[in-house]
Amino acid sequence: MFGYVTPLKGEMKVKDFARFKCYYCGLCCHIKNEFGNIPRVSLNYDMTFLGLLLDALNPDELTATSHRCILHPTEKKTIIYNNKALSYAASINISLFYYKLIDDVNDDKDFKSKLGIVFLSPYKKKFSKSILDINTSIKHYLNELYILENNKSFNSIDEICDPFSKLVGTIFKDYPYELNDDSNDLRDTLYSLGYSLGKWIYLIDALDDLKSDIEKNKFNPLNFLYNKESLPYDKFIQYIKPKLEFTILNCGYNCKENLKKLDLKRNKDILYNIIELGLMDKYVKIIDSTKAQ
Repeated sequence: MFGYVTPLKGEMKVKDFARFKCYYCGLCCHIKNEFGNIPRVSLNYDMTFLGLLLDALNPDELTATSHRCILHPTEKKTIIYNNKALSYAASINISLFYYKLIDDVNDDKDFKSKLGIVFLSPYKKKFSKSILDINTSIKHYLNELYILENNKSFNSIDEICDPFSKLVGTIFKDYPYELNDDSNDLRDTLYSLGYSLGKWIYLIDALDDLKSDIEKNKFNPLNFLYNKESLPYDKFIQYIKPKLEFTILNCGYNCKENLKKLDLKRNKDILYNIIELGLMDKYVKIIDSTKAQ
């Protein structure tokens, strides 16, 4: 469930896209500095959004520096560094990627994922106490999701989305550092935003995998809930599209409404681009790809 929360580059100002890259590369460097080079393979856009959002509420001044990337050794890149929000996002990135590998092994017995688990396991020992607590919550919610999916013991889309929605909501709410005008209301708003985004990610991931899952006779929550007549993919996607689109658009709307409640000190245009345009663009691309198949 990685890589879906991205900006719509074509609608971004040049300065905003440059700043987005500063956070993305900064997250990569935070992973390297705090965990090592190998875990950098887990870098993803979703955690860049997390860093952008939490840093927009961060009372500390923004600090940047020049950095020469191993992938682009001939040019220096400007990155955000020594940043609490990106440090947090780096730890969450490692945790989620680790459990994704476990999920891949459970689903497909994937050998590369087994190797990834072996390589990443030692890095989890570097988590701080606060991250260990959140990592426990992540493990709990993913186990709850695994039980629902494995036993097929759910009766609605809301029920099967709930564990992952709570997982993302908890990640947003339980940021272990102080925020501007910190309060229970602020933390609750972050939870609601994360919950809606988590539901959106789960649904988009299920939609993206739907054709392959049907062809391979693998579990997919959309197919399980709504394809009672075992329709082929081409017919099923047309049947489910109106129902699914309403729910996905509603998730995006709730994300936007909760974002509006936040007093963002920086990154406002980038965050609104991602929520208002990026989420919809990702959905449209996935739907359009089904037409071309």
